[in-house]
Amino acid sequence: MDFTEAYSGTCSTVGLAARAGNVKILRKLLKKGRSVDVADNRGWMPIHEAAYHNSVECLQMLIHTDSSENYIKTKTFEGFCALHLAVSQGHWKITQILLEAGADPNATTLEETTPLFLAVENGQIDVLKLLLQHGANVNGFHSMCGWNSLHQASFQGNAEIIKLLLKNGADRECQDDFGITPVFVAAQYGKLESLNILILSGANINCQASDKATPLFIAAQEGHIKCVELLLSSGADPDLYCNEDNWQLPIHAAAQMGHTKILDLLIPLTNRACDTGPDKVSPVYSAVFGGREECLEILLQNGYSPDAQMCLVFGFSSPLCMAFQKEVDSVSDDILVFTLEFSNWKRLPPAVEKMLSVRANSSGALQQHMACIPCLTHLCRLEIRACLKAEHLRSDSFIHQLPLPRSLQTYLLYEEVLRMNEITRPAAIHNRGISEAT
Repeated sequence: MDFTEAYSGTCSTVGLAARAGNVKILRKLLKKGRSVDVADNRGWMPIHEAAYHNSVECLQMLIHTDSSENYIKTKTFEGFCALHLAVSQGHWKITQILLEAGADPNATTLEETTPLFLAVENGQIDVLKLLLQHGANVNGFHSMCGWNSLHQASFQGNAEIIKLLLKNGADRECQDDFGITPVFVAAQYGKLESLNILILSGANINCQASDKATPLFIAAQEGHIKCVELLLSSGADPDLYCNEDNWQLPIHAAAQMGHTKILDLLIPLTNRACDTGPDKVSPVYSAVFGGREECLEILLQNGYSPDAQMCLVFGFSSPLCMAFQKEVDSVSDDILVFTLEFSNWKRLPPAVEKMLSVRANSSGALQQHMACIPCLTHLCRLEIRACLKAEHLRSDSFIHQLPLPRSLQTYLLYEEVLRMNEITRPAAIHNRGISEAT
């Protein structure tokens, strides 16, 4: 059965008259003894029609004809009484008549929606005031989302309604089914004025939802910079982690989602223990994972290490390895270049080196950058030569006495460089050794 559409063949003549607000016809029908409680295909009776369509005089006639308390409270198949319908449309006079006639201000639909919640949802502040005057419960919950009226007002950013609800005892710390409070809702949806009102009223800005997320975390994730600024200036803690298993902070959310301005705000305020500390996760991982070049560059330039701790969350030994081992097409060349510029190449495993070479062959930008970076074996050569004295480096005989394979001894003497440039060393030079090349 379709509850959203009324079929004329199922609506009584009394109901049709009430719907049209035709007082003259309604009066004639009632005098003839026509029933006022015949429902249509939606379960709507004439009183519902009059309430929804703002037929004030018709409503008064219907109430007078059947003045029983049950008639005022009759519900449609969806559980809406006449009061719900009047409030949803903002019909102040109809709402007043129904309340004075005994309608329940806390009646609920099948989804446990109250008239007060509908008034907030539809921004009907005058109707809301009327309901509060007649004892409506300001902290009643709407079961479908677990929100109460203050959650809904915060979501909509209706400052006047928020103030009115708080004035009438709304619980600013109430939680929905996921542990979310109104201040969290305001931060999540970027409702700056709502957030400010709630903070000024004493709401806990460091509250945590069921997954440990804070208002600051969700504002950073969604990119609401003004809300982030307000929360930080009001004392929000940037070091409260979200999701204990995955260990995320607001700085991780900003880095992964590419919110550079928020990242700039969080870097000087966030404890650097997350950078390389054991059992933690560096935000560099988040920037690489999200493919956010600008955020990665900001983090590296501010001293965050691309050689951070092993990350069990992402399953990588370092952000550098993550940049290479992540799906090849999903990591841009800029990400690789930024990471290479700041990283310790000695940590690259052979498999990653091979992958990098393949990637460089098809990438001009990466290939150009690779050409400027010395290979690992050359770095080792420089390290060994740095440990030797200058006089030792002048003599081939000393190098050949080192406990190394012959191939490594010749490598230390840069013989492959001479061959590449077709340079033949004279015997005298060969006996003295070549001067150090860099």
